[in-house]
Amino acid sequence: MRMTDAEQIVIVGASLAGATAAEELRNDGWTGGIVLIGSETKLPYERPPLSKGVLLGKDQTDVAQLHDQQWYDDNNVNLRLGTTVTGIDTAAHTVTLDDGSQVSYSKLLIATGSRVRRLDLPGADLPGIHYLRTADESQALTDAYAAKPRVVVVGAGWIGLEAASAARERGCEVTVVEPQSTALAAVLGEQVGELFADLHRQHGVDLRFDTGVEGFEGTDKVAGVRTSDGEVIPADLVIVGVGVQPNTELAADAGIEVATPDNGSGIVTGPDLRTSAEDVYAAGDVVRWEHPLFGRPVRVEHWQSAKDTGKSAAKAILGQDVAHDALPFFFTDQYDLGMEYAGDVPRGASYQVVLRGDPASGAYLAFWLDDDRRLLAGMHVNTWGATDAIQDLIRSGKQLDPARLADASIDLADV
Repeated sequence: MRMTDAEQIVIVGASLAGATAAEELRNDGWTGGIVLIGSETKLPYERPPLSKGVLLGKDQTDVAQLHDQQWYDDNNVNLRLGTTVTGIDTAAHTVTLDDGSQVSYSKLLIATGSRVRRLDLPGADLPGIHYLRTADESQALTDAYAAKPRVVVVGAGWIGLEAASAARERGCEVTVVEPQSTALAAVLGEQVGELFADLHRQHGVDLRFDTGVEGFEGTDKVAGVRTSDGEVIPADLVIVGVGVQPNTELAADAGIEVATPDNGSGIVTGPDLRTSAEDVYAAGDVVRWEHPLFGRPVRVEHWQSAKDTGKSAAKAILGQDVAHDALPFFFTDQYDLGMEYAGDVPRGASYQVVLRGDPASGAYLAFWLDDDRRLLAGMHVNTWGATDAIQDLIRSGKQLDPARLADASIDLADV
């Protein structure tokens, strides 16, 4: 059933996904009410610049802003910042705000995103321990880098490595502590993860793998990181990057189906991003949708997915047929390395890694093949223009010859 202009769409989460959905609603001709509600006081923004140009001191946080206030005024989007939704009544079609008032909806989009995982360890509340998620946190960190402190990064994931890269480029002494055997092991596997570890070693980062953190030392400010092997690493500044968790509590409290952490977390939807509750949809980091191409549910915590699911959710809300099959995609910039990755390797899956090109040259491709030699994911490093071909190979589902895939003289379209 198509909506009428007298109806109102409420979006919970003034996030990239939420703001993108509002923009798509207007682009698709929706002239009815849109209420976009967010807990932060800043206009909706993108997160990638926060761990890249802003940390390098090259950009201000306002470069991440999606639109200025005039855009929301001109497009009749009722933007309510500094406001938290505390409850959803799916039967009454209302949301309750932190001031006790209620807002009615005809359709509701939950785009509440995710939050950083915080360490519950002795000394974890000491000043000088930073997390990186919001614009304010990014600005605080880049200001702190200016003094060239001794930096310890807890976690060798994407955020941790980008923070480490920026710190080294700003002239800081950097140590990374990671309980796994190498960088990005859970995401890329040990073989490719070690290539990123080598990149950081070449730039002077002290990497401590197979090492956990047991606490933080200091009185008025953090002064050191106590590791699982008993060492205390001196630190003027600590950055914790140990992942995020989706903000599903609002949905769960409303009786909307949510996956358990053991089952991937996230608000459960079909390919149309429709939740188990009538007239309620989900988008962004928080959604775990049934992927039509993969034939299994996925949840993606990256910028492109927030944009893609925001657009698809808007179309579904307006009654269009939606089967959201966008491939997961993300990118990183570290030192002189630029990388783009497309696809998805399920946790625990067995795979074969195929490299094309010489990693020592600084330009190569990597592919992850399943047991049937079908492409699960692929990435390029400083080999621009390869992403579309990688995505085509994933979508084709065809069996690939690893030798031809590794042969740089053969065009990817012909492997």
